[in-house]
Amino acid sequence: MQASHYQRGLLMVILGVVFLSFDGLLIRLANTDGWTIVFWRGFLMFSVLGLLCCVGNRLASLRVNPFSSLVSAILLGLISALFVLAVMNANVANVVVILSTAPLFAALLSRVFLKERVALRTLVAIATCMLGMSLVFMGEGAHGMLVGNLYALAAAAAIGGNLTLLRRFPDIDRIVVIAGGGLLSAAIALPLASPFSLDVPRYGVLAVMGLIQMPLATVLINSATRYLPSTEVALFYLVETALGTLWVWWLLGETPTVSTLLGGAVVITVLVLHAWIGLRQERQRLRLYPGFVGK
Repeated sequence: MQASHYQRGLLMVILGVVFLSFDGLLIRLANTDGWTIVFWRGFLMFSVLGLLCCVGNRLASLRVNPFSSLVSAILLGLISALFVLAVMNANVANVVVILSTAPLFAALLSRVFLKERVALRTLVAIATCMLGMSLVFMGEGAHGMLVGNLYALAAAAAIGGNLTLLRRFPDIDRIVVIAGGGLLSAAIALPLASPFSLDVPRYGVLAVMGLIQMPLATVLINSATRYLPSTEVALFYLVETALGTLWVWWLLGETPTVSTLLGGAVVITVLVLHAWIGLRQERQRLRLYPGFVGK
């Protein structure tokens, strides 16, 4: 049986966020300044995805929505740079917690610009997840990281804006704009970076990040907006709050507080329930209207 649009989008965003959750760990392992990381991962993403853009007629898609494609590329470049700078100026746990506000930005922007009704279950999930995330801010280490926290908040707003834009213009070629975003972030970082001052192991980490992890994560997440509302896609960034913290804790010993663990447990539980309700509602629609294909 062919998977429904909802199931396809759900699988894409789950896989994408799991890949994305390794971002903070890889940035820590790269062990260099933030601008150098921004340059290399942007340049490498552009290199690998730029090759794909040369296959077929992908670049021709820019003629369909040139302005929207440019805005999406700019937002993607900003997201990449802001996330790295946030992790360099704050704990990974703090950064991924603040990124959990992305659904709020997506819901607001979708309502304002797309006139898209936000499902009650999604609003309840966002509110409950934000309550869980407030537990993290009650723990130790929440002070003294204002700059990093502001970078993370700006990244969350850019994520919400880009997902809403992609939902509005589904014909935008995701691979083309992601490649463009990588090139823009590399260009911004180059004057402040030291790209040729690293040793082989750190170049290896950057290669994994720029050639594999980030391209897969970004393409999957942004492609999911073809099948799911941007608010629901952004909601799954909350998974990174738990997983991103877990990888750094498990492999590098950056121990989260008890409140971080409790908040992460709330997030995962709510997201599982949210996805389960969405799948059940989709099955009910397909039973009632066998020919119906929903977004």
